[in-house]
Amino acid sequence: MKKMFFDRAAVKKRVDVRTRKALSKFGAYVRQTSRRSIKKRKGTSKPGRPPFSHVGTLKRFIFFGYDAERRSVVIGPTLVPGKRGTAPSSLEYGGKSNASWGGQTKIRQRPYMHPAFEKHLPMAPDLWRNSVK
Repeated sequence: MKKMFFDRAAVKKRVDVRTRKALSKFGAYVRQTSRRSIKKRKGTSKPGRPPFSHVGTLKRFIFFGYDAERRSVVIGPTLVPGKRGTAPSSLEYGGKSNASWGGQTKIRQRPYMHPAFEKHLPMAPDLWRNSVK
């Protein structure tokens, strides 16, 4: 994931400055909003609401980067080093995840990325408009 960060030489070489700035701003806004939506609380959030954070791992591993193949920004959680599982995706879309006791548990949808993306999507045209001179 780090090789996709907007400050890397390979990304700077492939993307013009204004495009990089527009995509980077959009990615930063969405990442910040998604992180802020995850509150530190005990227990479990209601289905349909962002998940609660118990130790902060999910919030710390939400990044954004440049996808050279699609010429776009990718925003979302990455895999946690040394951990495996599908919890971030299962929280966003619902599904099953590996439980700490070795089995699987069903998780109802608790979106945190899509609402952040939808909130900032209306600003995208303005970011692009200001990038083309």
